Amino acid sequence: MTKTQPPSAVLHRDTRSIPKKAIGGKGSYLFLEDGTKFLDSTGGAAVSCLGHGHEKASKAILDQMNQLAYCHTAFFGTDVSEELARFLCDSTGGRMSKLYIISSGSEAVEAALKMARQYYLELPTPQPKRARFIARKPSYHGVTLGALAAGGHVFRREPYEPLLSSNTSFVSPCYAYRDKRDHESDADYVARLAAELDAEFQRVGPETVCAFIAEPVVGAALGAVPAVPGYFKAMKAVCERHGALFILDEVMSGMGRCGTLHAWEQEDVVPDLQTIGKGLGGGYVPVSGLLIGEHIVETMDKGTGVFRHGHTYQGHPMACAAALAVQKVIQEENLLENVRAMGTYLEQRLRSRLERHPYVGDIRGKGLFWGIEFVRDKATKEPFGPDQSVAFHVQETGLRPEYAISLYAAGGCVEGTRGDHVLLAPPYNVTREEIDIIVETTARVLEHVFTKVVKV
Repeated sequence: MTKTQPPSAVLHRDTRSIPKKAIGGKGSYLFLEDGTKFLDSTGGAAVSCLGHGHEKASKAILDQMNQLAYCHTAFFGTDVSEELARFLCDSTGGRMSKLYIISSGSEAVEAALKMARQYYLELPTPQPKRARFIARKPSYHGVTLGALAAGGHVFRREPYEPLLSSNTSFVSPCYAYRDKRDHESDADYVARLAAELDAEFQRVGPETVCAFIAEPVVGAALGAVPAVPGYFKAMKAVCERHGALFILDEVMSGMGRCGTLHAWEQEDVVPDLQTIGKGLGGGYVPVSGLLIGEHIVETMDKGTGVFRHGHTYQGHPMACAAALAVQKVIQEENLLENVRAMGTYLEQRLRSRLERHPYVGDIRGKGLFWGIEFVRDKATKEPFGPDQSVAFHVQETGLRPEYAISLYAAGGCVEGTRGDHVLLAPPYNVTREEIDIIVETTARVLEHVFTKVVKV
């Protein structure tokens, strides 16, 4: 008699299916229980920036575990948290002066929202009316209730709308492929978006707004969409005019993913608060952070001196050790240069192989963070309907053994409900040969999906 496996006790993302098991990993590859060698071309969710099984990261975690696995930050500090914080603050040229270390991107955004609110209460002349935020649609800043309320992701918000705070309003994203008008220059487009943000401040009352929050390169919500030059400088100027803070959510696009350690470095538009995550620890442990501008720190110091927000696992020694090791590897192995070089190569290969594909509408991104948007009609940019689940089919097809590649699917880039795209985010130490495999395999997946699966 064949012994049957008991049902899984794990609440998987889909309760009706059990994913294949990964049993190992090395470099850009994961090894599955069925013997498949799987090319992790998205680093999970743009997380595994050093790939899998990096010895220096693993050793740092083990060494820290053997020295001190945990202590509560209400009672004690650690050398490793101090070293990580100094490393990251120094990496900003001192423009961010403190680091708050937690475990997930959602936690980092929650901390940023609370810090922004408390900042105005700590001013010599408090501004308690400031309790609102302005974000963009579509956008995604996390799954916890505060972060979800600050995001404009229709699908993720929908079931929880009755639970969400109504203190966030939304303006248009900087999404040139769909929203920039014919014959409109970048400068004119930026001016139009800045005017829209300014009008939203005026509508809700400038004195009520804590901050504007945005991703430098929009990840899951739009599919690696970068802003046009000058956009963030203009947005920050609007915030400063109204005395509001400027928050950049770099959980997905930061920590080297776009070719500089901090995405904002490329235009030198320094945020007041900056969230970091995925590439911070490379997936070796759950870790994220909030980098805080010096003027906010000074205000807190002169006020209560206490951030009224805390986590049991904040500043976790093993998380700090892993993050520090990952960041040192990036620095010592000059991986940011590889991100830029391989990012350029990836763009060239994607464009030469897929730009003329009849259902590829746009290829966009920065560094090693790229998105492919699918359309029914290239001329009109008409998206596929949500019932066709194009991006989902692309992702699922990529998981099949004959392709064995990750293609991170998402939708809702058009009005929050339509539109399909996939993300590519290979590790920072990816090779030209691996990029060739990624592009060719992606092309094969698309050929299968659009000839055998999706009715077009």
